[in-house]
Amino acid sequence: MPLVEPLVEGSSPELDELARFFNETLGFTPNSVRTMQHRPAIARAFINLNKAVMANEGRLDPEQKRLIGLLASSVAGCRYCQAHTTLAAQRYGASDKRLKGIWEYQTSPLFTKAERAAFDFAVAAASVPNAVNEQIAAELRQHWDDGEIVEILGVVALFGFLNRWNDSMGTRLEDPAAAAGDRMLADRGWTVGKHV
Repeated sequence: MPLVEPLVEGSSPELDELARFFNETLGFTPNSVRTMQHRPAIARAFINLNKAVMANEGRLDPEQKRLIGLLASSVAGCRYCQAHTTLAAQRYGASDKRLKGIWEYQTSPLFTKAERAAFDFAVAAASVPNAVNEQIAAELRQHWDDGEIVEILGVVALFGFLNRWNDSMGTRLEDPAAAAGDRMLADRGWTVGKHV
């Protein structure tokens, strides 16, 4: 049971309109955002931050950003966000092979050297304590420019917020995201857990 129940659609027409952004990324407004709507300023700020972080201004594409979110959320242990990033990665073109292969990204031919550098950085940046070191940073700089590095860390930081929000709230996982988690993550031990 969630710590705080999400508000139903229609509780805030202004925020509902702003949250339509998630219809593209997920196909629905997440319960996490509906919970944030109890404090409209938080919901508004989060939606705008999400839009800014997920905008593609460099060579990073939407699928790669969702894979970064998946890795960061896996490090944090947030099952809600693991399911959401899996679903979103699929919606942005991630193949089953890439989603299944993400766990072996360091050696898999499905991923480029640039992706490996971004993923290593994401895993290190999402770790507590932070594990970004000079070697990881140097490898990242070989493949990505400053703006792209800001985008990569923006995704990790955004999901750091979401991981804590959803795990602490026990946010109820929506059916489409749960189905994506069951299909793509269950063989790695993923379950809905407390997000029922």
